[in-house]
Amino acid sequence: MNLKDMFKKTSGRSHYISLRNSRPEVPTGLLRKCNKCGAAIIAEDVKNGYYICPKCHGYFRVHAYRRIEMIADEGSFEEWDREIEFVNPLDFKGYEEKIRHLKERTNLNEAVVTGKVLINGNPAVVGVCDGRFMMASMGWIVGEKIARAVERATQEKLPVIIFTCSGGARMQEGIVSLMQMAKTSAALKKHSDAGQLYVSVLTDPTTGGVTASFAMLGDIILAEPKALIGFAGPRVIEQTIGQKLPKGFQRSEFLLDHGFVDRIVEREELKDVLAQILEMHRLADASEVKAALKDEAKQNADDQSETVKEQIKDSLDAWERVQISRKKDRPVGTDYIDSLFTDFMELHGDRYFKDDHAIVGGIAYFHGIPVTVIAQAKGKTTKENLDRNFSMPSPDGYRKALRLMKQAEKFSRPVICFVDTPGAFCGLEAEERGQGEAIARNLFELSGLRVPVLSVVIGEGGSGGALAMAVADEVWMLENAVYSVLSPEGFASILWKDSKRASEAAEVMKLTAGDLKRLGIIEQVIPEPEGFTDENMEGVCVDLDGRIAAFLENYTEYSADELIERRYDRFRKM
Repeated sequence: MNLKDMFKKTSGRSHYISLRNSRPEVPTGLLRKCNKCGAAIIAEDVKNGYYICPKCHGYFRVHAYRRIEMIADEGSFEEWDREIEFVNPLDFKGYEEKIRHLKERTNLNEAVVTGKVLINGNPAVVGVCDGRFMMASMGWIVGEKIARAVERATQEKLPVIIFTCSGGARMQEGIVSLMQMAKTSAALKKHSDAGQLYVSVLTDPTTGGVTASFAMLGDIILAEPKALIGFAGPRVIEQTIGQKLPKGFQRSEFLLDHGFVDRIVEREELKDVLAQILEMHRLADASEVKAALKDEAKQNADDQSETVKEQIKDSLDAWERVQISRKKDRPVGTDYIDSLFTDFMELHGDRYFKDDHAIVGGIAYFHGIPVTVIAQAKGKTTKENLDRNFSMPSPDGYRKALRLMKQAEKFSRPVICFVDTPGAFCGLEAEERGQGEAIARNLFELSGLRVPVLSVVIGEGGSGGALAMAVADEVWMLENAVYSVLSPEGFASILWKDSKRASEAAEVMKLTAGDLKRLGIIEQVIPEPEGFTDENMEGVCVDLDGRIAAFLENYTEYSADELIERRYDRFRKM
């Protein structure tokens, strides 16, 4: 082997490794140079390793049919609309010849492949963009193939998964290319209105008109690590603003932090993640669901022999309960998610500005039933509390919670919320982004949510920041949780101009679980053991498990209109 040829670049398309032995991009000797880290890599290892550099873990771009092989059950792919006659709406000179050359070179009809697959036995419609074909720019055929696939998925009541990779609009088709953004978005709207699932998987690069249409419309948006994702290209932005962009700008991780991506998924786990998402959105057998809930509810009823009044320890005063609710070793929202639910998949972001870590939410199973779970989450260490802003949500957190609630409504999933916050975050940026509007919007939308909603106050229930996640069919409280219009310290400062009278204020405010049960503000009080921590929470979780099962058994019997009317009546009486 000639050593000077070892790292020879044999194709201008260095992001790809060819699948076809007849035209290899790998030099003689099976070695090539990683275009990301410069290391010598064995091409066969890359092909067998999900097209990932074994040295730097950089991702090579993947051909459409190879991508389908990576996620589909063997032999399950059924291609749709492979051949669509070429169009040149602007009679652009040289365009037809260029397309003919690309067809011969790539063995593709156009820049997207569509069809039907099984993913771990779950049926889905897929569309996969292939950047080898004019950088997967969207012309009429690309828009038409995607629209047809989505329309057929709507008719057949199937979920849609689209892998995006595009430079945006196709210049050779001008305004006709632009219209494909509207066409594909409209098709997805009809699919969504039919109650069907759409998962968007963003790969490198996803830019321009594709980003501004079907790429960002997923019910769930996944992304590969470090993928370039944005509307305008980085060079265009730099030229416009006259300055260098920060490192990591417009990458997947940047979009995750800014609330536009639900999850970054490594290629090795992508098939399993997609299968889990599809499985969670399949319609469950109603009789099996009711049987499971009935068994759990009956077990709980058999285990409870004491009355709530007997269970509540009268020896503690209101201020002592306030202090217990704030204890650092008290179980937090994520502890309840881990203990009560299985297969929890966290979803991130509000789709507007940020992923607020003060609120954790996603999809999980409760005894085999898909539910949406949302928790105001305190941390267990100083570092975690700083990251979660001490469970004081920003407007972005409330908008994330509302997005997940509306998603639950679309897919008929019950919503279970865990409330634990000293209050909504008060700060300059919170006011700039509309803290009051975000809370008000949650109250407005929750009152009319067409699925069962349960809220459990597990620690502090601070003012409107707590209420924004507690406009529910029922509200429960743990025995030493508190729920009030504001903190006792704030109450004493406002009314008596003396925050040192907080303990006196706590008694006056009637903020304990027992007080609120007597006032008719809450429905149930959950007993706690003394010295309640995450080390001895098993008994509480067993109790909660049965109560939640009974709640779901009861409230899933109501129609959507009945739920809304009962919820309205509940608050109308207060």
